Amino acid sequence: MFPVISLAALLSLIGAAAPAAEVKPGDGGPLPGTARLELQGDAAAQMVEGIDRFLLSQTERALQQRARHWRPDFSSPAAHAKSVAPNVERLAQILGVRDLAPRCEMQLQATTAQPALVGQSDGYQVFAVRWPAFGDVHGEGLLLTPRERPIVADVVALGDCEQTPEMLAGLSPGVPPESQFARRLAESGCRVIVPVLINRQTQQYRSAKITNREYVYRAAYELGRHLIGYETAKVMAAVGFFADDRPGGRIGVFGYGDGGMLALCTGALDARIHAVGVSGYFDSRQDLWQEPLDRNVFGLLEQFGDAELAAMRPFRPLVVEAARGPQMTIPPGTGGGPGRVAPPAPEGVRREVQRARELLKPLPQPPGIVLVESAAGDGPFGSEPALAAFLRALAPAAALAPSSPAAQEQRKGFDPSARHARQFYELTRHNEQTLARSADERRRFFGRFEIKSLPQFEKEIEWYRDYFAKEVIGQFDEPLLPPQPRTRRTYDAPQWTGYEVVLDVFPDVFAYGILLVPKGIGPGERRPVVVCQHGLEGRPTDTLLGDHGAYHDYAARLAERGFVTFAPQNPYIFQDRFRTLQRKANPLKKTLFSVIVPQHRQIVAWLGQLPFVDAQRIGFYGLSYGGKSAMRIPPLVEGYCLSICSADFNEWVWKNASTGNRYSYMETSEYEIFEFNLGGTFNYAEMAALIAPRPFMVERGHFDGVAPDETVGYEFAKVRHLYQAKLGIGDRCEIEWFVGPHTINAQGTFAFLHRYLRWPPPRLPAPPPKIAD
Repeated sequence: MFPVISLAALLSLIGAAAPAAEVKPGDGGPLPGTARLELQGDAAAQMVEGIDRFLLSQTERALQQRARHWRPDFSSPAAHAKSVAPNVERLAQILGVRDLAPRCEMQLQATTAQPALVGQSDGYQVFAVRWPAFGDVHGEGLLLTPRERPIVADVVALGDCEQTPEMLAGLSPGVPPESQFARRLAESGCRVIVPVLINRQTQQYRSAKITNREYVYRAAYELGRHLIGYETAKVMAAVGFFADDRPGGRIGVFGYGDGGMLALCTGALDARIHAVGVSGYFDSRQDLWQEPLDRNVFGLLEQFGDAELAAMRPFRPLVVEAARGPQMTIPPGTGGGPGRVAPPAPEGVRREVQRARELLKPLPQPPGIVLVESAAGDGPFGSEPALAAFLRALAPAAALAPSSPAAQEQRKGFDPSARHARQFYELTRHNEQTLARSADERRRFFGRFEIKSLPQFEKEIEWYRDYFAKEVIGQFDEPLLPPQPRTRRTYDAPQWTGYEVVLDVFPDVFAYGILLVPKGIGPGERRPVVVCQHGLEGRPTDTLLGDHGAYHDYAARLAERGFVTFAPQNPYIFQDRFRTLQRKANPLKKTLFSVIVPQHRQIVAWLGQLPFVDAQRIGFYGLSYGGKSAMRIPPLVEGYCLSICSADFNEWVWKNASTGNRYSYMETSEYEIFEFNLGGTFNYAEMAALIAPRPFMVERGHFDGVAPDETVGYEFAKVRHLYQAKLGIGDRCEIEWFVGPHTINAQGTFAFLHRYLRWPPPRLPAPPPKIAD
């Protein structure tokens, strides 16, 4: 028995079996109606460089435009709190501060081998403590209490992420005595909690060395949370303990390095705090893209720099210490996000402090931002002048006590790594639990309307497209430039002619690609177009020359079938160079697709104006990273009448945020792949809903390592349910499974293109004449 094969599949197989056509150089002339392209060198490299310049200019522009997001009312503390409430809410959202514990019960940690009291001196005692923060996540660290004197204030003391609580308390080496600010505050009558922070030590994962902080960040970011938010929530829970335990008491937060970052964020969010101290961190965040990836906050620079965070609570004092900050480098090539922690330059600290003071000028009597420069900005952190200023601001009757001998560690063989491992595990477990709940979160997000009809769906889905454009992908307000098309004839094949094309998009940003025009188009005839999108590290030529193993010249083969094709150069090329673009875009509330989508809008608009193109029949077909593009670009480019996602469609949030499976991005070098809060908004089924009611297809090889068949089928079933069960247009939604790897199969997809772009497939060869007996 021979397998049964459909006519459409047979037609596609005939095309697939055709040998590659000989391609000769073109004459360099322009396409009629366009200027001659004079661009020399690598167009992809020049594109990436141009986008880089554009994003840097947008970073500077964001600083100038930040004020439009603020409407502060300084007439009273209550009026101001109300006026900045939207900013506070936005900061909490982008930091992922959620699900806070309603009440914090401080728990002494003791075992049969070790009591909770772990150290003491004449001036203070040190206890091991633990407290609930959010979900089933706890803070953990040390509690320092003064001995034989009243408590003058309560303080959360936060070191840099590489410093343990024991170092700041004087129980172990690692921090010089003059910088042990937790100990000094306890000696001065403060009750002090010192939390553990996740450090940046690296671990070797499947194909990458990733810091502990980045590992937690990756999944949290995809799920709309953040490591900064997790640790801020732990600090806020400790503040809650102080507020409940000693009503009316004064509460402060003082931090150094990463702890300074958390002190600044917590101080901006929590009105219960009376004074904030920041050491070795306060600076302009315009170079946030160069810092470690775990500090990447989506949309931070749209509304917030350090000055804005400082000014969010204007009726409360802030002490900024310009001191020698932490320093470390995460080099490129490890698989994790490269970055550096650099000590803030004293002049940079002064400028940002002055900017914060300018923001507070409308106050009739501003409490003031105190700047303490430790040895011209290069001295030890937590210095006596800084701590004295912080104590005066927190509890005016208090004074910094003289330093005395530190407490002695009473635990035998204490190893802080076990405690750090518990904290790390709790956060990774919380990420997994959040991932498990994310489908319900997306259902609630998509519950704004009940689908009753196709016209009603088309109207209601626009709200989600707008949200996707502005809140997930990110949308520049910049208008598109006139395209000024420049072309040159570069390729000549028996059945088509190939032109390189450059179109202007934004200042410094252009679109580049290769246009294949079938020969023999008649006068006045208008053909459909297929935009053929390459994958990661790809080139337009991969889709039309050399029979690349993933693409099989599919752009050229479609041109041989009579389609006009266009193969754009997308900017996901050159590894860290393009990933740096994502780093520069994210703090602006943008992504790489914030540039790619306008490029495609310009491409589609230009294609639609060509005299041999039918603007109503332009389809998108992308493989791998081009398949990612197929899920993100057509929802936002109306000119695409259909989309085909090849070798990428799967349960995308699971693939990004899950651990313990070989398909996950959690342990690979694609550190730019994570998109903020897709877990709570748009998985691939929801992105497909943004494409609907236009035709949508998935091409899936059973041996494609992107994901297992079951997660692909699970996610596609939701798309099928929408198209067939809810909208009654199931014929517009297809998936082709084939026995093969990560590749263009060019069978069911080609038939899909012929059907929905309304272009006849190649004719079958005439049967041989029948020979009489």
